[in-house]
Amino acid sequence: QMLLNRLREITGIKDSSFLHAALKAANGDLTDAVTFLTEEHVNEPGQEAVAVEPSDCEGSAVGKELPTNAIDLKPDNKDDLQAVIALSLLESLEVQAVERDANRAHKANAAENKNRSKRKRCEVWGENPKQNEWRRVDDWPVGMKNIGNTCWFSAVIQSLFQLPEFRRLVLGYSLPQSMLENCRSRCEKRNIAFMQELQCLFALMLGTQRKFVDPTAALEILKGAFKSPDEQQQDVSEVTHKLLDWLEDAFQLSVNANSSPQDKSENPMVQLFYGTSLTEGVHEGKTFSKIETFGQYPLQVNGYQNLNECLEGAMVEGEIEPLPSDQSVKYGQERWFTKLPPVLTFELSRFEFNQSLGQPEKIHNKLEFPRTIYMDRYLYRSKEIIQKKREETRKLRKQIAILQQKLERYMQYGSGPSRFPLPDMLQYVCEFASTKLPLVPSAQDSRTMPTQSQGAVKSVVVLETESTESIEGAASVLINPSPQQECVSKMPQPSYLPAEMSECPAPHVVTEEEMSLVRTCLQRWRSETEQDMQDLKDRITRINQSIDQMYGDPVLRQVPYRLHAVLVHEGQANAGHYWAYIYNQPRKSWLKYNDVSVTESSWEELERDSYGGLRNASAYCLMYINDKLPHFVAGTGNDDDDAKAGHFQKEVEALPLELQNYIQEDNWRLEQEVEEWEQEQSCKIPQIESSANCESQDFTSESRQADTSSGCERSICSLSSEHARITKDQTAQAIANTANAYEKNGVEAALCKAFREEYSRLYLLAKETPTPHSDPRLQHVLIYFLQNNAPKQVVERTLLEQFADKNLSYDESRSISIMQVARAKLKEIGPDDLNMEEYKKWHEDYSLFRKVSVYLLTGLELYQNRKYQEALSYLVYAYQSNAALLMKGPNRGVDKSLTALYRRKCLLKLNDMAAAQFVSSAEADVLEGVNILNELIIPCMHLIINNDISQDDLDAIEVMRNRWCSYLGQEDMDANLQMKLGELLPRLLDCSAEVIVLKEPPKIRPNSPYDLCSRFAAVMESIHGASPVTVK
Repeated sequence: QMLLNRLREITGIKDSSFLHAALKAANGDLTDAVTFLTEEHVNEPGQEAVAVEPSDCEGSAVGKELPTNAIDLKPDNKDDLQAVIALSLLESLEVQAVERDANRAHKANAAENKNRSKRKRCEVWGENPKQNEWRRVDDWPVGMKNIGNTCWFSAVIQSLFQLPEFRRLVLGYSLPQSMLENCRSRCEKRNIAFMQELQCLFALMLGTQRKFVDPTAALEILKGAFKSPDEQQQDVSEVTHKLLDWLEDAFQLSVNANSSPQDKSENPMVQLFYGTSLTEGVHEGKTFSKIETFGQYPLQVNGYQNLNECLEGAMVEGEIEPLPSDQSVKYGQERWFTKLPPVLTFELSRFEFNQSLGQPEKIHNKLEFPRTIYMDRYLYRSKEIIQKKREETRKLRKQIAILQQKLERYMQYGSGPSRFPLPDMLQYVCEFASTKLPLVPSAQDSRTMPTQSQGAVKSVVVLETESTESIEGAASVLINPSPQQECVSKMPQPSYLPAEMSECPAPHVVTEEEMSLVRTCLQRWRSETEQDMQDLKDRITRINQSIDQMYGDPVLRQVPYRLHAVLVHEGQANAGHYWAYIYNQPRKSWLKYNDVSVTESSWEELERDSYGGLRNASAYCLMYINDKLPHFVAGTGNDDDDAKAGHFQKEVEALPLELQNYIQEDNWRLEQEVEEWEQEQSCKIPQIESSANCESQDFTSESRQADTSSGCERSICSLSSEHARITKDQTAQAIANTANAYEKNGVEAALCKAFREEYSRLYLLAKETPTPHSDPRLQHVLIYFLQNNAPKQVVERTLLEQFADKNLSYDESRSISIMQVARAKLKEIGPDDLNMEEYKKWHEDYSLFRKVSVYLLTGLELYQNRKYQEALSYLVYAYQSNAALLMKGPNRGVDKSLTALYRRKCLLKLNDMAAAQFVSSAEADVLEGVNILNELIIPCMHLIINNDISQDDLDAIEVMRNRWCSYLGQEDMDANLQMKLGELLPRLLDCSAEVIVLKEPPKIRPNSPYDLCSRFAAVMESIHGASPVTVK
């Protein structure tokens, strides 16, 4: 049965008799059977095939063969199991050859990397620049470093570590010294070594002060089991099989030391993860029954909507119906769980082999699963009641099928290739009959129309009744017109000029009596049809509710299993990224374990990432625990507060002394690393040089304090003076308009007049409605302030500084006098009159706004000239800086949607360029494509995903990821390219594994506000046009 299920998973063929025939032809050899099924001369399912009766020894309690992906506990069959696991990864004979060449290069590259300087175990790596990112916060769970395509290991280990009973077993594992000395088997030595490394890893996960740990030592041993060069990234089920297999063997050594050899029932791993099932059925007229042991229970996803449907499909196979000739004979089989393990793991088969493409494909269908599942309906002890309920369910589903067919006739009405809902068709006919054409009578029509109106025919009236006879009578009136109606039909037809004809089709002639009759019939028929359809829908809903409540009996809710962990895969069949959602019992919340990152999550986020159907992410493995065995699985603590505040510390104190010392040594090493890092950073800080203008180095405390405050003043004056300088032309014009006031009333009156008139001008500009081609905020700092409701004191001081600008030298006698008076008035403004910190922040915001505008305009110009690499940096920085401004108000920054749109367009263009260069044969182009991906695309994607991401951005990122994933397994792609692709994809798919910084673009200083405004107008106009923009 195990070989049959594995063969079904590899080939994707569902026909059991066809698979039986292939296994028989191959004499039970899985390799030959796969080859037989993938050859061109293979017979299609449905042709004559020889079925093989299941052997009685299959899955027996002693020498068991397991269902799909279950672990064989028989020592003699270890090599066979490893062969089956390895064969499950082969996509086809051709794909295998291509991947072998690619991964040989990858293996050589990995060997070269090993020769580089190696770090100590769990050492903090230098690319993390922030010291506070190294340390763990209290008892928060730690992450795990991804050392290269090892996210699967992190997902599995974190899920198992968060099982207190499993953690206790691993940390408490020990063997007598005599057994360690007498161990001769290579496999036994390997398993013991792996157990010791796993102990050290678990100990660090309990007591380390690091934020994440390094699993390299344990992984090196585990990876040694996968000798095939075709493997770059193992999947969750495969690694879990191997992991539990080794742990089982390691614990069996401990069991053998205390009890009879080969007694599997005492093995803690068997007790924790393995259950038994009973299969009963009839095959070719012969009844059979067999007991099987299972670990991870495989479930098909395709064709099912939720976990219970998957289980029902796995429990019942074939049509169990009596033959007409012999009512006692049935075909098919049923499975029942006779014993469930405390930890119940479901493996969701989300990959199937595409025979036409010769490679596996991922199934992205949506599959829902509950937080708590009741397993009573699948237990052998509930067999009698469940069989009755299944029979009732089958009858109800047949009723639903009949009702659905009836409803479909209403929804797809018609006899031609195009069909429509019947109520809509009736409505359309009614609308057609009610449409009137505009009348434009000809000369002859004008003479005859009065006569026609005088001799109008009496209308036909049909009484409305609900009886069939009245409806048939109305129909006969329409089909068989009376002589009066025939007279109407023979009336002269009005003429219509072609130019005046209605855009919608309409009847040429229709009387009020005809219209009333048609409208009455059509509306009544439509109401009747809609009512019939609603009745059918209500009946279907009621039957579905009955099915949903079929297993709601309290008797069938006695064995609850609570969801403990969800292992998620994002990507395609050949590559992707794994992470895990694990329920934290002490905190009563879901946590997301994504390599080095451990963050608090929610059930809503888990559903979005795990159900599938929306994007490439979906659950691949579900781990449930028996909710009635908290002491066995979820720990023994009853005090929730105590569990939250130090449950890990209590476990550390209970560890063996050597593990406690190991934790202390690692924490001491962390302190040393932090100290060394701090020393390195202090050497990089440049020494502050003393000012060249200082006459003496012996400053008093008063002078230093005064210097600090004056420095702040200089910073404020620098920004405001810069804004005054860039608007000096406008200020000069305002001064020029005060010539008469200056001559008659003096400099004070001239300043007041210029101040009032300039304020009024800017106020009116600020109130104008902006257009797509202009932004008045670029003209003047005060327009920006007024539009954002800046304080009156800030506005007045800023305007006064415009007139105090030293660059005003247009008229020596007037401009300089006004400048001197304005400066004198500025000195009169004291700290109580204006908050200088607030004043500084307003000018900083305007300075940032101009910078964002320049970055945006530069990015748009470069984009239109197809310089996508240069454009992306400007657009990304424009978006990031603009987001900080928009948090203070909607008018503080530029248009967010415009910036996001062109950032997204530029990213997609650049991704297409990089992908095209990557798949080219030229080495220089390939290198350029990889550099674009590493230096621009991936950093930009990380910035987008780690901020408030829109659906459009999310869709664009999915398009880019799918483009790169589509190159996996291509037969015509060079092996070196496949190797590089394997290195790039984890960084492309996982945006939380590392911190990436995008280089800031070259700084550009705008000239005058007029230049900036004209440049803005030109760029905005070109966006809505077609010609590229060139601004000098």
